[in-house]
Amino acid sequence: MKSKLKALILSGGKGTRLRPFTYTGAKQLVPIANKPILFYALEDLVSCGITDIAIVVGDTKDEVMATVGDGSRFGAAVSYIDQLVPLGIAHGIQIGREFLGASPFILYLGDNFLQEGIQPYVQAFLEGRYHCQVLLCPVENPQDFGVAELDGGRLVRVVEKPREPPSDLAVIGIYMFDSHVFEAVDAIRPSARGELEITDTIQYLIDKGLNVHADVVRGRWIDTGKHDDLLAANRAILESLKRNIAGNAQGSTLRGQVVLQEGSQVVDSIVDGPAIIGERTRVLGSYIGPFTSIYHDCLISDSEISGSVVLENTQIETLGHRIEHSLIGRNVELRGTNRRPRSYNLVLGDFSKVRVP
Repeated sequence: MKSKLKALILSGGKGTRLRPFTYTGAKQLVPIANKPILFYALEDLVSCGITDIAIVVGDTKDEVMATVGDGSRFGAAVSYIDQLVPLGIAHGIQIGREFLGASPFILYLGDNFLQEGIQPYVQAFLEGRYHCQVLLCPVENPQDFGVAELDGGRLVRVVEKPREPPSDLAVIGIYMFDSHVFEAVDAIRPSARGELEITDTIQYLIDKGLNVHADVVRGRWIDTGKHDDLLAANRAILESLKRNIAGNAQGSTLRGQVVLQEGSQVVDSIVDGPAIIGERTRVLGSYIGPFTSIYHDCLISDSEISGSVVLENTQIETLGHRIEHSLIGRNVELRGTNRRPRSYNLVLGDFSKVRVP
């Protein structure tokens, strides 16, 4: 059912925490279980009946637009808003004002991943008639996030990356607002780093006495901006996949939750699930271990790889030992010799060419 809410997805930013992985591509398009991170946000919104969506884009605009299109594949109408300079999350709200109008809306950072989805929180936002709803999640490193301070369950303060956090509750990158937020983003001033902070926006609404509600999320939340977090999100999705052999397996052993996408070939190999092999990817005489995603049009030959993410058009051949816990970018060529080192732990940027001894 269509919702009266709109959605604004932020898909700008430089992706600095995933460099060199994101030097030549949008961080929101890095795949989790062979699906771009941004697609999970779009599907999450559409599942709540939210189909009127705008994506704020920056330097990677062309790549995002080419991948997402007009949104019809998701059952949505997607438009795009240019953010010429990344001036903060609240600035994204400012430039989205014409699209949003007077509608309440969901603000969704495109590299966030909430495994259980946002549907119960959207329902609570509508039923509670809140001016703002903030989603929180306990984290081990709250000093790296915006952090919430509660008083008897009531949200009283939010602060950006405090040296001494008042709690372990991070403000995650999914927010809900009504039109009162525009007064806030116009009133706040840039922080020391030159950005209009979303935490300052929320604090303004609190200080004005508006109805700002906080919910601690019950599902698993992952901020996919870092190497380990992206692998954790990949692992979480792979665990939920059902076995599906749409590709071709010859002389191979496929154990557990294995997905072979259309046009893939697995020859004289072992694949231990959960794992996914992308369209037109060939796996020859190799071992693919659990929690591995290999994207489309790759070649894995005479090699072993486990617990890793490999992007499209990459070739990995004749490696002497197993690749583990690694991110490997697009169009990478990784070839080994007959020597057998013990292990590799790699983060390779796009178009890398590596020969290992």
